Amino acid sequence: MDNQKNFMRLYLVIDALTAVGSFMLAWVFRFIGPFAFNAVRARSFSQYMLCLIVLVPLYLLLYHAFSLYIPMRMQGRRLLLSNLVKANTLGVLIIISGLYMIGEGYISRTMFGMFYFLNIVLSWGTRMLYFMIIRDMRRKGHYLKQVLLVGYSRAAEEYIDRVLENPQWGLVIRGILDDEAEAGTVYRGIKVLGRIANLDVILPANRLDEIAITLGLAEYYRLEEIVALCEKSGVHTKFIPDYNNIIPTKPYTEDILGLPVINIRYVPLTNNFNALVKRIMDLAGSLVALVIASPVMVFAAAMVKLTSKGPLIYKQERVGLHNRTFWMYKFRSMEVQPESVEKKAWTTKNDPRVTGFGRFMRSTSIDELPQLFNILKGDMSLVGPRPERPYFVEKFREEIPRYMVKHQVRPGLTGWAQVNGYRGDTSIRKRIEYDLFYIENWSVGFDIKILILTVFHGFINKNAY
Repeated sequence: MDNQKNFMRLYLVIDALTAVGSFMLAWVFRFIGPFAFNAVRARSFSQYMLCLIVLVPLYLLLYHAFSLYIPMRMQGRRLLLSNLVKANTLGVLIIISGLYMIGEGYISRTMFGMFYFLNIVLSWGTRMLYFMIIRDMRRKGHYLKQVLLVGYSRAAEEYIDRVLENPQWGLVIRGILDDEAEAGTVYRGIKVLGRIANLDVILPANRLDEIAITLGLAEYYRLEEIVALCEKSGVHTKFIPDYNNIIPTKPYTEDILGLPVINIRYVPLTNNFNALVKRIMDLAGSLVALVIASPVMVFAAAMVKLTSKGPLIYKQERVGLHNRTFWMYKFRSMEVQPESVEKKAWTTKNDPRVTGFGRFMRSTSIDELPQLFNILKGDMSLVGPRPERPYFVEKFREEIPRYMVKHQVRPGLTGWAQVNGYRGDTSIRKRIEYDLFYIENWSVGFDIKILILTVFHGFINKNAY
């Protein structure tokens, strides 16, 4: 814990200096350097520097809000960079909006754009430099944290795996205490030292920095006893639960008058406000899409009628929100067939039932366009897990863990799995992984990202038959 506080204090200072340095560099680039050819210097250097009185505290608060003062082992490099970009984007928008609100029109917005890029690059660079220095020192045996595990379980093995694969974290696991595994049992070089009761002997005799409780599920009845024993020593104690296959890494917790409640799965769209925002987006987006796609839909309708006999629109029963069924619309791309055959059959490669124009529609996703009317009706969303037929839902719910979780949100015309290539004849299990990630991490920005990816490479489906 002390190391984490020291890390935060160090980076508060570094980030403050980085923001000042980036701001001064941006001023030099804009008014003295290569971008000064069309600059109008309506404010003096000292007046510009007064902005730092607001800018530096604002950015430090934003960096804290975007989790930039927690150790890198808790977020990784890509998430760190993403959070840096988000914090800087919000920061520069707040500053520029503030300048407009107070009527300050003489401060260069171009200079703030330069500051935005410089501050991201320099903040990222200082963190990477710190990371490399610490990693090198830990390889030489400095700044290491001694850890003891209490309980031999899946959680213990997974924790050991991660620590050994990431030596830059500076964690050294001294051993494991457990009442079931025999003393001397070894996992990846880490030994079981003895029974849990040996804590009384080991804690005073060893200079431990941390105890990680990794009890198996069957031993949770001892958790209170062991926590009390560990905390009596004054050593920092943390709990690594042996149910990460049930509860996600970022569980949604509630406080009911002091009683902690952990939700098995956090679904942002169960929030009424989030659901309303998404519904407004669906209505507006589907109306705009219908207008844009209307020439294509008229052409597709004419071609379906000209190239095969049967109805123009094909409707199929699918399972949607809260396991309720609905009729999903598509342009008919196959010859008319008995419903009893159709509802249990996948379309296969070179399927003779698919018409010539139908094959083209399937490969370009044109046959899906009538689902815009499903969105207007409220059966579907623009973005969400793709809906499946009742027969296959019943089949997959028994075969694939967590399959039914996808029905906690409305199904979508496109989704995170689809833009990542999991469409048509691809792995159902991988599709569900992507669907669950979307469900647990939904945001307006995430929906917009998926829609953009769909426009650029989501319509053409090489796996569609």
